[in-house]
Amino acid sequence: MTALLLAALMALAVGGIAYGIRLYRAETKLPDDLAVALEIGASRVSTTGSAVDRLGMRFAPLVLRLMGPKRVDAKRRRIDMAGNPGGLTLDRYAARRAVYGIFGAVMGLVFLTNGRLLFAVMTFAFGLLAADALIWQAIRDRREVIDRTLPDFLDVLAVVVSAGLSFRQALDRVAEKYEGPWADELRITLRQMDMGVSRRQAFDELRKRNESEQVGQFVSALQQGEELGSPIAETLIQIATDMRRTDAQNSRRRAARTIPKATMVTLVFMLPATMILIATGMFLGSGSDFGSILGR
Repeated sequence: MTALLLAALMALAVGGIAYGIRLYRAETKLPDDLAVALEIGASRVSTTGSAVDRLGMRFAPLVLRLMGPKRVDAKRRRIDMAGNPGGLTLDRYAARRAVYGIFGAVMGLVFLTNGRLLFAVMTFAFGLLAADALIWQAIRDRREVIDRTLPDFLDVLAVVVSAGLSFRQALDRVAEKYEGPWADELRITLRQMDMGVSRRQAFDELRKRNESEQVGQFVSALQQGEELGSPIAETLIQIATDMRRTDAQNSRRRAARTIPKATMVTLVFMLPATMILIATGMFLGSGSDFGSILGR
């Protein structure tokens, strides 16, 4: 019975691979939204990622329907917060989740029928979480880069504003000279303002796209300064100073949490290993006869 089930699963896997290859080579027209998703970021996505996207494009609409409108909107927001890493779009995410899910389910059943429970659990987990792992890591890396570069950006922006340019012109000028996620976010904000969105609303959207305490602090202070009529240059300098102070406090907190962890690692692993090494060296250097000690 087990052999029959294993053979059926292998036949299903081979059939799925053959069907995926046929879809990959097919000339049938993709739906418009999926064709655009495949085109966006094609120069940035890896060869493996592009192949996975093509295999799962037919299943992307089904995955999105199963997720439901609320989860789709939440996932779209998460992808925006991640900065669309590697040209990732919502449809690409759905395609990859379908491929990884099918792969994890098939291989998990194969391991389960062979009695390898640990490998089955790991494979099921891969199929369930692989598509989201890239987004989680990209959000974390993006937030760290933004928090690190924002104070210096504000210093430069304050200098440009002090030179006589308006805040809008200074923001555009400085954003052109910067690269990275924060510059990308500012360009999105500027384009929204060019399309008629008010500055307050555009910066509110900027804050929603980033789970960063410093970005929220920057937007709140900027809007409060605008309401109170404070000079923009002084406001920017004060924001940068507060951010550096906050960053220094967070660094001290992280260092304080690291000390107990390092102490625990030293006591649990390094100290016993060192004692064993010293005792073994002393014992071997003493020239003792192991046979006499063991009674042989």
